[in-house]
Amino acid sequence: MSIVRWEPMRELDEFFRRFSTPAMRGARELSAAGEWSPAADISETSAEYVIKAELPEVKKEDVKITLQNGVITIAGERKHVKEDKDANELRIESFYGTFSRSFALPENTDEAAIRAETKDGVLRVHIPKTQVKNPKSIQIQVQ
Repeated sequence: MSIVRWEPMRELDEFFRRFSTPAMRGARELSAAGEWSPAADISETSAEYVIKAELPEVKKEDVKITLQNGVITIAGERKHVKEDKDANELRIESFYGTFSRSFALPENTDEAAIRAETKDGVLRVHIPKTQVKNPKSIQIQVQ
């Protein structure tokens, strides 16, 4: 009788390979092809909106933020760098490749004053609010 090493992750992978639907397999292939979507939280204070995106191991040089027609887009790339040439990577669950997230901005934003900062793998985009102009009612004389 031989001793067989139990590897639960291999068995779990085999389970998902057997019982996954074609759509699930397609999603796995899509992420393997180099596209992913970082998690983002949006909060609001009385002065601004803040978009907080989790971008671990993404350099600020690899992030591009654009604003067009009231839509802000955060795009970039997380590159896979093998740190140790002699290491044999047994399992990689982190996402790598290009990403893009877009958010429609409300009308009361000061687009010229938007600023962004990154710290500890978290990107924060600060979007200041402007005063909402109340529509004025004008009386027109009929002649």
